[in-house]
Order: sequence, then C-alpha cells, then structure tokens
Amino acid sequence: MDARKHSFPPVIDARVQLLILGSLPGERSLAERRYYAHPQNQFWRLISAALDCDLATLPYADRLAVLLQSHVGLWDVVASAHRTGSTDAAMRDVERHDIAALADSLPLLRAIAFNGGTAFKHGLKQLGPAADRFTIVPLPSSSPLHTVGIEAKLPEWRALRTHLSP
Repeated sequence: MDARKHSFPPVIDARVQLLILGSLPGERSLAERRYYAHPQNQFWRLISAALDCDLATLPYADRLAVLLQSHVGLWDVVASAHRTGSTDAAMRDVERHDIAALADSLPLLRAIAFNGGTAFKHGLKQLGPAADRFTIVPLPSSSPLHTVGIEAKLPEWRALRTHLSP
C-alpha cells in the first residue's frame, strides 16, 4: 500500500482576509517540510505577483511572515491520504480537513482561493453552506504538472489582491 502522507499545519492568524488552499503537499514539500518547496512549482512567483513583493527570493520563514503580514493564510484541504508520488490523481483514502471550522475561526476572512481543481473540488464540499459567506476563487494550479504557463495563470492570481484591504 502507498504511504500515508500528511499535510502541514495552517499558516494563519486572526488578521487573515484571504485563505489559499492547496490539495496535499507533494513529495519535495513533504521532504523539506515547506509549502511549495519544489523549484518548478510556481506558487511563490504567482503569489508574489498578487502581493507585489518578491517572496520567491526570501527565506521560507520570511515568506510565511510576509503572507501573514499581507493578511493571507495558507493550508490544504486534504489532511492525509495514501499516495505514491505527488499527483493529486494518485490520492486514495482521503481524510479532509475541517475547512468550515477554520473559516469560522478567522474573523476577517473574506475570500477562499483554491490552488487547482482538486483543492476546489474537495474544498467546496468541505465548506458546504459556509461557502456562501465568502468569495470563492478557483485558481489555476501552481503545480508544475499543470502545464499552462505562468503568464496565462498570472491574471487570475494577481486578482487575489482585490480581496485584501491595506
């Protein structure tokens, strides 16, 4: 049987206005214990464009600090799953996070963005009726497996800034 993979704790604080949810960290991220650690994953470049700040060049702890200072939280919709490799399609026996409870705990939360189709599909189900209280933003995946180029993804990712107040 495939190894059970577990996601990381959420990156949140009470100031979060925008929550970005992925599916489940890939092998490289799990090995390095860092969100979006694979050098070909475009997440840090895409969110940099949205925040108008080059997070990709910062040390990891500083990246997370800038996210929180910018009122952006980060987590995954999948708590754990059996999976060989890093593809979402390979996930089996999925255990989900309680996204609705997390959203309820964030007093300033306005929008929830989903990084890719799997995160969107699972996350919307997990939110249930709570989804009506937030702006829901499906995003093109930052994964290197999503072969659309970064230039095509940028407009939707840049639009995330409209969900943040200064």
